[in-house]
Amino acid sequence: MAPTSATDTFPVSGTENVPLLSDPASALAVADSVAAAIGAGSLRRELDGVPPVEELRIVARSGLLGILVPAEHGGPDLPQSVAVEVIRRLAQADSAVGQLLLSHFVLSAGIRGLGRTEPAPTIFGDILAGAQLGNASAERGTRTAAERKTTVRRLDNGTWQLDGKKYYATGSLGATWIGVGARIEGTDHGATVFVRATDPGVRLNLEAWSSFGQRGTASGEVILDQVSVPDHLVLDEGPDPDPATAAPSVLGAFDQALHTAIDVGIARAALADGAEFVRTRSRPWFEAQVEHAADEPHVVRRFGELTARLYALEALLEKGGSLIDAARAEVELTRDSAAAASLTVAAAKALSQEFAVEIASGVLELAGASATDRKYGLDRHWRNVRVHSLHDPARWKYVHLGNNTLHGTRPPRLGVLL
Repeated sequence: MAPTSATDTFPVSGTENVPLLSDPASALAVADSVAAAIGAGSLRRELDGVPPVEELRIVARSGLLGILVPAEHGGPDLPQSVAVEVIRRLAQADSAVGQLLLSHFVLSAGIRGLGRTEPAPTIFGDILAGAQLGNASAERGTRTAAERKTTVRRLDNGTWQLDGKKYYATGSLGATWIGVGARIEGTDHGATVFVRATDPGVRLNLEAWSSFGQRGTASGEVILDQVSVPDHLVLDEGPDPDPATAAPSVLGAFDQALHTAIDVGIARAALADGAEFVRTRSRPWFEAQVEHAADEPHVVRRFGELTARLYALEALLEKGGSLIDAARAEVELTRDSAAAASLTVAAAKALSQEFAVEIASGVLELAGASATDRKYGLDRHWRNVRVHSLHDPARWKYVHLGNNTLHGTRPPRLGVLL
């Protein structure tokens, strides 16, 4: 059962000595160490339905949550591609942990534009002490996933009141701060509102999550009942930007690269676990006339095909990450650079929806009927990647890629959707 008390989900008190990971090599080495620690119990947690609360504490204490904190706030300000690779490695070890931390890095990247204006200094300071940021953006009951019924309204005393119910609140488990998507009452403006998980009126109903995959994310509800919010924690986003004329950005590409990293990480875990099962447990088909299933020529060939697909996904994701870094390094971000990053990551995300699912399913076919025994948990990779890959439709990414190839059309600027 997923914990619903905010005090149960708090990962770090803020009093611990959290290290500063000052270069990419250090961050990736720590990611490998953390992945080994959390991966050891991932199957048991899956079988028992236990959310990775302690595993989030391990991540928080490691310093990984602070890798994107800007230098002006005392952070290492590492490239965003490093965060993408960190998520890929953690997702390979435990896909729930990878997805739970996705919003943390997206929100960290989003508030850096505030400079030294609050709440950036406060939130970044908390992150360096081990605080995790969570997401409460999507809702049920709206015509489209982009619409918001949650409202925030200014009170006469200068504070704000936040009311609503959020679903798919991935990252709320373990979060110190939660970024809430709302609309400003009486206007056509959207807003991001930051609340603490322990604020009065904030209630986590994480047991509402009942998907057949990514169960450990506890991506249930965040209920907001007359939450009092100081003025500096309400970020007015203005009217929805015109996708054709909005300023170029790679925040959406970064978000989608992180999502892709989760799928790719699951695919590598599925391939590794499937290969181990075939080597050690599967029986060969009698017609093959070999001693071991791993020596069947058809099995060997199919594993080769799945491996090639995985290599392609990893390479395309790495290229997308490098294009994001290059675009961010420009003195002034250009539409062409932003489009190149967005399209490359869109291709990686769309293909991962096909190839990662194929890999996770294909290894079961090769491992045989005995591999479906619940105790082995090989099905978890397919369930997890199938559920996560539905986060946004690949069909629209292919439309934007096709329009660019045929007509030279740059993709629309849709925030974190492309």
